[in-house]
Amino acid sequence: MYWHILLYPVLFVSPATDPVSENLVRVEKVETHMGTRFQITAYASSIKSAEIAIQKAFSRISKINEMLSDYIPDSELMRLCAQSGKGPVTVGPELFFILDRSQDIARKSDGAFDPTVGPYSVLWRRARKSKHLPSETDLAEAKANVGYQKMTLDPNKRTVALSKPGMRLDLGGIAKGYAADEALAVLKSSGINRALVVAGGDVVCGDAPPGKKGWDIALIPLPGDEGDKRHFVLANGAVSTSGDLEQFVELGGKRFAHILDPKTGLGMTTRQSASVVANRGIESDALTKILLLSPLDKSREILQSVPGASGRLVSPRDADFPSRGAVIQSFGNFPKLERKP
Repeated sequence: MYWHILLYPVLFVSPATDPVSENLVRVEKVETHMGTRFQITAYASSIKSAEIAIQKAFSRISKINEMLSDYIPDSELMRLCAQSGKGPVTVGPELFFILDRSQDIARKSDGAFDPTVGPYSVLWRRARKSKHLPSETDLAEAKANVGYQKMTLDPNKRTVALSKPGMRLDLGGIAKGYAADEALAVLKSSGINRALVVAGGDVVCGDAPPGKKGWDIALIPLPGDEGDKRHFVLANGAVSTSGDLEQFVELGGKRFAHILDPKTGLGMTTRQSASVVANRGIESDALTKILLLSPLDKSREILQSVPGASGRLVSPRDADFPSRGAVIQSFGNFPKLERKP
């Protein structure tokens, strides 16, 4: 769960549309937020109206980052962390909503997704820079301050209590999907329904482009998943992909992905790519981590509990020889994929 790394976009969107059909103009803008590339595409009645709405959407993303970032010392999230071990703290409704959703997902996944993983995140960021694994002592000290059970939320008083001093939250596994949701909501409030928000490996889309059934989305195959990119069409939904395709590091002779495993405090070591389609980005973003870190039966159970969610997990048949093919697991009614160059 990291925001400081520019994530390689494992999802690509090709709008290829006919804007004349509704006399709409297509406007696309890109900015960097939350350590990744946000691309917003909108179809509007004029370039000016689209640009104004898109700028409002980017401003909304920036505000969310200012609230949820664990890199900004005075963000609302970090102010909460500074009060760990000191009893309940009243937080704003938006932060409470994110933490409540995170806690619910953590509980359902038995901690495969865990918003309290911050102490591990600090160690892992240091390890990536130094090229040395954290010591067993450091991992043990961090582990004492990790665990979603150590965070208590009171919805009536809108308070959050982090039970142990030194606890630190990291919402990097859910925040980009939420930010994409909110950016799309801003566009819709401006009267722009045919729009798309791409945040690294997270995509949230509204109505289809003019003359199309949906947005053309492509998944880059994992080594061993032979062939061209897999394409499918999506409208009014979200899709996220996570894995170790590009973001990984080799330490102590072992390959670690950028995705932290809350059970070990280290980066994921399996060669996998997970894609999840859901109604909202806040769901698809978090659920990809569960597919990567939970047993298959548990992953299937969790996806079944989320309306509209489906998933696809790709693993090389032989991690040492990816060219030998891939094992593909599907969860729910994942969209049918087509191969295109």
